[in-house]
Parts: sequence; structure tokens; C-alpha cells
Amino acid sequence: MLAVVVTLTSVSAAAEAAIASYPVRVNGGYALMDALHRHGVDHIFGYPGGAILPIYDELHKAESRGWLKHILVRHEQGGTHAADAYARATGKVGVCFGTSGPGATNLVTGIATAQMDSVPMVVITGQVPRAAIGTDAFQETDIFGITLPIVKHSWVVRDPAHIGRIVAEAFLIASTGRPGPVLIDVPKDVGLEEFDYTPVEPGSAMPAGYRLPAQAHPESISQALELIRQSHRPLLYVGGGAISSGAHGVIHQLAERFRLPVTTTLMGKGAFDETHPLAVGMLGMHGTAYANFAVTECDLLIAAGARFDDRVTGRLDSFAPRARVIHIDIDAAEVGKNRVPDVPIVADVHQAIGALLTASTGEAPSGRTEAWLERIASWKHHYPLVVPTPEGEIAPQEVVIALQELAPRAYVTTDVGQHQMWAAQFLHTGPRRWISSAGLGTMGFGMPAALGVQTAFPQEQVICVAGDASILMNIQELGTLSQYQLPVKVVILNNGWQGMVRQWQESFYGERYSASEMTGGMPNFEALAEAFGVKGITITEREDLHAGLRRALAHPGPAFVNVVVRRGENCYPMVPPGASNAQMVGLPSHPELAIDTSRQCNACGSTTESAHHFCPSCGAKL
Repeated sequence: MLAVVVTLTSVSAAAEAAIASYPVRVNGGYALMDALHRHGVDHIFGYPGGAILPIYDELHKAESRGWLKHILVRHEQGGTHAADAYARATGKVGVCFGTSGPGATNLVTGIATAQMDSVPMVVITGQVPRAAIGTDAFQETDIFGITLPIVKHSWVVRDPAHIGRIVAEAFLIASTGRPGPVLIDVPKDVGLEEFDYTPVEPGSAMPAGYRLPAQAHPESISQALELIRQSHRPLLYVGGGAISSGAHGVIHQLAERFRLPVTTTLMGKGAFDETHPLAVGMLGMHGTAYANFAVTECDLLIAAGARFDDRVTGRLDSFAPRARVIHIDIDAAEVGKNRVPDVPIVADVHQAIGALLTASTGEAPSGRTEAWLERIASWKHHYPLVVPTPEGEIAPQEVVIALQELAPRAYVTTDVGQHQMWAAQFLHTGPRRWISSAGLGTMGFGMPAALGVQTAFPQEQVICVAGDASILMNIQELGTLSQYQLPVKVVILNNGWQGMVRQWQESFYGERYSASEMTGGMPNFEALAEAFGVKGITITEREDLHAGLRRALAHPGPAFVNVVVRRGENCYPMVPPGASNAQMVGLPSHPELAIDTSRQCNACGSTTESAHHFCPSCGAKL
């Protein structure tokens, strides 16, 4: 995976002239705001508190200078998700603020969400004064220690003179290589202390030991091309790294040049036009049947910016079992972690695929993949995504399809659950227009994410698709939508359950619905939205669905649409846990693709399940 690479450059003549007037006497809060302004930050999402007040005081002055704008969220977690989605939609680094103690700990879920999905984000927290650190002072928490496993890097600022350099390093680390969140913890007295300040320009500070990404090795490019030329059943498997590297254009060219069918992960949606004849949609647990059949039958798998996540692979030893593998990823730690490739390419996805295109200039489709494409077309015909018969209560799939028809170019954010998978199956989006918590699966992500996207693109249409359970996780952000009149349209698929939990309990836990029903205590969503100053709409009948959605989409401000849908609808197809991708439920059986479920130990000869990595009889590695 990769974000835009920042190249270290010498300071321009204009910048040198400006810096010549320095140092000037300022406090740490001013230095921080100046550094953020120099790095192009135009929006900050945050919530103030005691330890971060010196920074907020300087933020107030920075806003009055027109440097940037602060968006007051109603909960720090909402701020992280807004900054995260702002980064996903724009390709820039998202920035959020939180105070010490509970304010800082409220940021943790959002930091982990960004880390799992490789999103560039700078998180700035207030901290108790330096002398009080380690004394269990009021609202003191070691946020540096708490977040070590979920950030790319972190700092506690002990000297205000270091702020300029730290901010420059933070933006470089967050946005280069495999993107991710970083944390800067600023003690209260550091924000107040005055010192002689000299700015540090963006891209002029290189952290000790930090290396920018290398180019793809020419020999690896040559080997990968040879495998592509030899293959008869190739499949291009595209993940989130293709989005963050801006590789959608070169992926399209590569697919058409070699007639490669293309499947995407949940993170990779938008990297390839899903209406293109070569597209096979999303693969994995709730992917299309034809994508899962294709990955099981392919003889070459070209993974571009994807990490072989368990929700994609199903049972790992039966994932693409007949395929040789080319793995392109910016993070060397991901290459070979879950699947050892035949050709590893540790590089930026855009650069690596560009190198493949350059090395194959003038080549035309050979016809080797035509029989394969015909077979995939047959699977598309026989195993389409199923939309229930339009009878009785509204089916959730109908709502998503209606949104696709009425707002085909909208930015879409989602919460997590069944509604997320239906949206992924039926909505066709472009690059950076699909924003969803994939790796961590964070309920409550969708609405604050939507306000982050809408802040970045005030003139664009932004829709949040959520469930009645997940929306309650951060329902307070209706206040943020109302305060700033952000015209986000929130559409709830309300089935009265934690939908995906209920589906699993039905399928794998003997229909014991433990703590998953949400009807008790469910609010009147329309009235709740109106109480926040947001237009509320309730839809219960099919004949009102399109009209109600049109009314919401046409409303100039934020709108909250509660669509009551079928209670027992399940999301299919589904790969059960422990099964291969070809063994989906919700579809007719496909015996010709079945994979052996056992294997023999070479050391002692005993038979065990193929999912095991060690022999249970003798302990030998299988």
C-alpha cells in the first residue's frame, strides 16, 4: 500500500527569505498552529479540554487569521473518524485534536481504525504539565504508551523548540510508505512556554533511520510479466493500496492490455470500474460468487496493494490453490506474511504497475484469457447477486439499489454490518468515493466519516449508509451536522437487530439470539433527528421509498432517513468461517470447485484437517 510520496527538497528562495526574519518569540501553541498551517492543513476535527486549552487558544487566533477551520465534534471518537475519512476522500493527511486523559483514550478506537486501513492521520493530544507526568495527575493518561501498537510513530513534546521538526516528521511518516496514523502528545506547559521559533518547512526534516520507498526492481517486473504472459486464467486482485497510491488509471490499462479480470477487496472498491466487462466485483466472505469462484480457479493471482486478509481468503490453504502469485505491496512486512508469492514486488502500486506497462509497451491481448473470461461470464449469469422479490416489507437491498439509481456519483460512507456488505455489493463507486471501516470493522464509523468527507467537499453529495444498531454508537454527531449545516444524508436500514450478529447467531449458534435485538429502547429516529435540528424522514412502505429518498437528497441541509426493512433478511452469498471461498452458503452447491479438507503428514503419515499448520499427532510442521 502507498500514499503520495513526499520528496525531500531544498527550501525555496521565498521560504528562505521568510525564514530569514526568524527566530521570533512565540509560545508552543503558536508554533504548532504555524507548523500545521505550513503543511497545508485547512480543517481540524476536535474537542477541547483543560490540558489542550493553550493550543485551542492559539487555534482561535489561527482561525481569525484565516489559516484553517476547526470542526467541533461531539465526541473525540467522532473527530478521529472525521479526520480519517477526510484523508481517505482527499488523499491529504487528516488532523484531529483531543485533550488528555479521557479525551485521549476516546481517540483510541479511531486511531486503530486508521491504522488497520492504512490511513494517514496526525493525532494531537494535550497532556498534563511536564512536571506532573507520572504522578497520576488529574486527567493524566499515558496515551503515548497506550497507542504504541496502533501508530506508525509517536512523540511526547518535551521542548517547544522541537515542535516544528516534530510536525514535519509526523506528516512525512504519516503520508509516505504505507500510510498510517501518528501521535503528538503536547504537555500543557509546552503549549504555554515561549521560545525563539524558527519554522521547519514541509519535506525538509527526515527522521533518523526513516527510508522512503524504493522503486520496483527491474528483475521482479520482468519475472511478473513473464508469468502474466504465460497464464491462461489470471486474476487481478486489487486492495486499498491501489486507492491510496492513485493507481486506478494504470490498473485499468493493465487489465485491458492483458485482458485480466479484476476483483477488489472492500478497501479496494473504486479502484476499478465495477461496470466494466472485466470487473468481477468484490471477493471474500460476502463477495460475489463469480469473484470467489474465479479466485479458486485462477492459475495466476496478481495482488496489488492487498494483504490477503482473512475476510478475503476464507480458509487460507484453499485460497487460490491452483495459482502462482505476484504480490505488489509497499510494506515488505505484508509480502509473504499470509501467502508466499512466486514474485514479490515491494514498491508503490502505481509505480510498479506503471513499470509493468512500460515493459510491455506495444503488447496486445493474445487471446489466452478468452476462454477464462467466457467461464467467468457464465458464472455471472448463473450466480448473480440476488435481490428478493419486491413483496411485503421493503428489502434492504432495494434501498441500496435505489440510492445507486438516485445518487450514482455520491461519496458513500458506511457503518459496519449487513448494510455495509449490501452497500459494497450493489453500489458502484469511483476512487476515494467509497469510505468504510474494513480492517477493524468499527461500528459508529459512518456518520462522523460522512461529516469529514462533507467538510472536505461541501458541494458534493455525501451519503452515509448505516444500520439501526451501529448509528447509535456515534449518534451525537447529528449535533455536528446541525451546527455546521453539513448536508450529509444518513440512510438507516432499520431491521431492529444488530443485523450481522443476528445472521451469525441464526447460522452458527442454533438461532440463540443473545443480546442482538435492538427494538427495546429504540428511539424514534425521525423525532431524534429533528431534535438536533436535522430533517427526519421515516419510510415504511415500498411505494414511498423512491419519493422519500428523493426528498432527502433534495433537502439543502442534513437529512436522516429511517427506512424500516425486513427483519430476517440475510446477506448472501456468505463464506462460512473455516470454509474455502468456493464453499458459499446462499448459493447452489458448486462441487467441481470443492477443495480437499484433509491432508497427510509427511513425518508420521497421519491425516488431519487441511486448515491445520502442525500435525496433531507428531507436532511436525505441515
